[in-house]
Amino acid sequence: MSALEQIQRQIQWNRLIAVVEEQAQVMIRTAFSTTVREAGDLSAGVFDLEGRMLAQAVTGTPGHVNSMAESVGHFLAKFPAAGMKPGDHYITNDPWLGTGHLHDLTVVTPAFHNGKIVGLFANTAHIIDIGGLGMGPDGRSVFEEGLYIPIVKCFDQGKPNETFFDFIRVGSRTPVELEGDIYSLCACNDAGAKRLAEMLEEYKLDGLGDLAEYIFDASITATRAAINAVPRGTYVAEIHSDGYEAPVALHAALTVREDEVVVDFTGTSGLSSRGINVPPAYCRAYSCFGIKCVVAPEIPNNWASLLPFRMEIPEGCILNAPRPYPVSVRHIVGQLLPDLMMGCLAQAVPGRVNAEGSSCLWNPPLRGGSQVSGQNAEVDDFEIITFNSGGTGARPMKDGMDGIAFPSGVRTMPVEATENVAPVIFWRKELRPDSAGHGRTRGGFGQIMEIGTKGNAEFAVNAIFDRVANAPKGRFGGGEGAGGLVLLDDANGIALRSKGFQVIPKGRHLVLHLPGGGGMGAPTERDPALVRQDVEDGLISAETAKAVYGR
Repeated sequence: MSALEQIQRQIQWNRLIAVVEEQAQVMIRTAFSTTVREAGDLSAGVFDLEGRMLAQAVTGTPGHVNSMAESVGHFLAKFPAAGMKPGDHYITNDPWLGTGHLHDLTVVTPAFHNGKIVGLFANTAHIIDIGGLGMGPDGRSVFEEGLYIPIVKCFDQGKPNETFFDFIRVGSRTPVELEGDIYSLCACNDAGAKRLAEMLEEYKLDGLGDLAEYIFDASITATRAAINAVPRGTYVAEIHSDGYEAPVALHAALTVREDEVVVDFTGTSGLSSRGINVPPAYCRAYSCFGIKCVVAPEIPNNWASLLPFRMEIPEGCILNAPRPYPVSVRHIVGQLLPDLMMGCLAQAVPGRVNAEGSSCLWNPPLRGGSQVSGQNAEVDDFEIITFNSGGTGARPMKDGMDGIAFPSGVRTMPVEATENVAPVIFWRKELRPDSAGHGRTRGGFGQIMEIGTKGNAEFAVNAIFDRVANAPKGRFGGGEGAGGLVLLDDANGIALRSKGFQVIPKGRHLVLHLPGGGGMGAPTERDPALVRQDVEDGLISAETAKAVYGR
């Protein structure tokens, strides 16, 4: 390939990124659910006709993106590309063919140019309600967790499948939002297909074949080079989750070989009877993400750059849940995997990893009205989820980030957005002092949130929290972050369970203390000016500064 051709391919690649980013932004602007439009809990990407992901939008979450990268092949197995027509849209929320639980809808849409199919657009979004028990860990099978949608055609050449929409409307507590979100998912794929056609016309391309090969060749070559720069060997680590019935241990042996990384999860805890199990695609998604953050962070994420990372997940372990095991809150365990991967890689490339962070989101599903209080309800029926995060782990040269979602990448939802669509009130939302793990670089601070309803009416929380009994650990001499707390009323209140459906009585509030991130390095090595600044900001107490940092 000549130098001019390489420049042209690079321009086309950048244009393709702009196409998929516009695809994602259309979804955000048109979505009905706050989970999408406020938090950005979504993914968007473009695929070739073999179901291989060429590019993903910058906006999105690794759990969605990397499992969506597998899901398009399942769509093509049922509906081959040769039979697709303009205006067709296909949908599923199958946890084993999509992104891991029923609350995620994945839509695939063909793209055409000059009357010929040239590619596929796919997206995933987390919706507020899909029926069943609601988003929570209490289900004993996936059939209790909501409406199960196989891979079906929801639009046929632009015409809605009315039978499909009849089913989804009656199967959800939030039918307007659910139907609106499906239209949004289809609209954003249409926007991507339109922009792709314009791009192909502008560059006089018949399809994506040549550009795909350029992207794939460059990506896998760069990824293999990055892997080969890591010392070869097998590195072992373990991390713990609070679990549901019992604590969960995640064990990994990560082996760096020539041109590939293989992770063996032998030794990981067995399956749970409740909805914290992880489908294998979701395990692969977050494991790959954790490795890529350390080994190849600058290389674009696509089919080829993911290819050198292989996961060996034993049958019967919590990371390889088969049908029909419950998986509704698979993120509770799955989002610990990047920290587990960094625990392995800390032994090979210690200067590139973070300390452990709060990891899994603290996104309480809240419910109220007659479905909680019956005829005594004092508020209208509502179902809402709000996304929030604790602190991230300390970085080698920087402190951890406060109240930031790693590894999920979703945005924290403004309290005003939630209060605008549900009768809830956030009485407090502030950083949690003394929650960061101490170290040369400290962890990020968690948050304190206090939630009630208008009129202090009774409501319920479907608790899906972790890092309560197992606080984030520091690295290389750094201290632990603070574990989380789930309370009824203030800090002297009653401790609630970290998982499961619980009613907050009339006149009482739900109080959440989100975990802080672990620290890195010896606290005695911390810059005294940074310690003074944290004290002045009220983030650590003078007593802590003296006791831990000697300042």
